[in-house]
Formats: sequence, structure tokens, C-alpha cells
Amino acid sequence: MAAVHFVVTRGIVLLDLAGPAEAFRVAEKLCPGSFELSFCGPGREVETGLAGLSLGRLRPLPDSLPPHALVIVSGVVGPRVPLDDPDSRRIVQWLARRHPADGFTLMTVCAGALFAAAAGLTRGRECTTHHSCLAQLAEIDPDARVHDNRIFVEDGNLLTSAGVTAGIDLALHVVARHCGARVAAEVAREMVVYHRRAGTDTALSPWLAHRSHLHPGVHRVQDAVLRDPAAPWSAQALAEQAHTSPRHLARLFREHAGCTPMDYLYGIRVALARDLLRETRLDLERVAEKSGFGSAQHLRRVWRKYESQPPSMARGEAG
Repeated sequence: MAAVHFVVTRGIVLLDLAGPAEAFRVAEKLCPGSFELSFCGPGREVETGLAGLSLGRLRPLPDSLPPHALVIVSGVVGPRVPLDDPDSRRIVQWLARRHPADGFTLMTVCAGALFAAAAGLTRGRECTTHHSCLAQLAEIDPDARVHDNRIFVEDGNLLTSAGVTAGIDLALHVVARHCGARVAAEVAREMVVYHRRAGTDTALSPWLAHRSHLHPGVHRVQDAVLRDPAAPWSAQALAEQAHTSPRHLARLFREHAGCTPMDYLYGIRVALARDLLRETRLDLERVAEKSGFGSAQHLRRVWRKYESQPPSMARGEAG
């Protein structure tokens, strides 16, 4: 289980806090034992960036944390982040002391990167922040390698995001790492958000592709395929999941998912086969069987639609 500690700052942007927190909460529901959330700060209560709303019953900043912990510092409202007030100084000093000592992963949302920079944690490292804070980040740490065109940036145990909804994108990235891409896709679906990837990624994972729509029938079919890719799915069986005809389902998939039902099915099966090839020592016939293909030859033929190398060559086998 990963312990997730949200550091709540005065003037915090609520979506910076609630968005990632909800992603981890849903992930814990789908993958029990994955995340345990806690909320801490320099005081028991802080005023948020929303006038008249405060958050209370916060825990103290931890005296120490295990290396597998995740600490999240979110942004605050305002054109410039006030890092010289007593609460902000306490957070900066805590980060400067505890992050090098404990080795936990630090994730920042929006202007949270400025707290990391003030603590000396961005020096020589790749990072990003909200576009309105880029100049202040460079001012605080001229040695930071700041990216101004990325949703989020990962550099070792420092994860930074551009802010607001990008914090959800980064949280989904962390969920995918801990629980797998399929769980991350389900979390995105539950939250009705489009799961984007980092700017350096060249393609959307097959487990997450074709899900940036809101049609419930198409999602039911996709969910059924994800639950059991190797089931004997036919066009009729897929259509029954959406309570429609195969012809109408094909129209719905083209309109909402941008592919055909069978293309979606084969894409998922190839993704499953790829995982089995990477993570097990099964021979190609068993991989084909477990991922829903009739034979290794069938798997190779379908694989060529998605990859440049057939799976036998990827494993270094004769064939």
C-alpha cells in the first residue's frame, strides 16, 4: 500500500487537492489496499482559495516518512505564490529536511512546484508548473530545467504537473504505475475525464485508447472486453453487451470510439499478449491461448497490424 500525504497550504486551489484525491480514492475502491490518504499541514485548519471555506482537522506534518510514501503539494490562488509567510516557510523547511532524508516521492500540482523549488528540490532537475508560475519558478531556482509545454514531468522521485486538471492526469499516471493501466482507465471512466499521458509519450496505451467519449453502451462493451479479453467474443456477443444489433454497434463505435468493435477487441488482446510475453515465460502458443487467439499464427497475423515486429521475433524465438 502507498501512503499518500496531501500537504494542505493556505489559499489552496480546491481542484488541485480534490482532483488527485478523488483519483486515488476511486483507485483504492477498485484496487483495495493500493492507497491510503491523509491530509496534513502546518496547522490544524487553513483557509482555502475559495472565500469563506476553510479545511480543518488536518494532521501535523509527519516527523518522518517511508521511502514508498507519496507526498503531494498543491497550488495556491494568486498571481505570485507567497513563500515568505510563516506557514509556507514551515512547508518549505519540512520539504528541504524530510525529502532528502526519507527519499519519498514528491508530487506537485500547479504552483506546488514553487514550494519544491524553494526547498532546493528542483535544482538541475526537469520540472513544470502552471503557466502563470513559470517565471517565478525560474526566479526561485535558475538551475531548474523547466518545461513550459508539458502536462506533467517525471524526474526520479520528483513529479510535477502544470496545474488544476493536469493534477488529475498525473494522479492517473501514478495509479497506472501502482495498479496497472486497466485500473487507471476505470478510474478515468468513473471520473468522466480523458486520460492523457505525459508529453514525452508517443502513443496512448491500448488499455486506455478509444475511451475519451461518454456513450454508455460503447463503454459497457469496452468494460466487458477489458474484464475478459480472451472470452469468445463475436460481433453478436459484443452487441448484446450494449443491447443493440452488431450493425448499430459498429456505427456507435465509429462515431464515439473512432474504431470498430473488433478492432478494439484485437487491440486489447494484443496488449494482453504483449504483457504476457514481457512478464511470463509462457511459450507463444500458450500466450495466444490466454489472450484469446486461436493459435500463435493467428496472434502473429493480428500483431502485425499493431507492431512492426511479430511476437516471435520480439522474443528471439525461431519462427
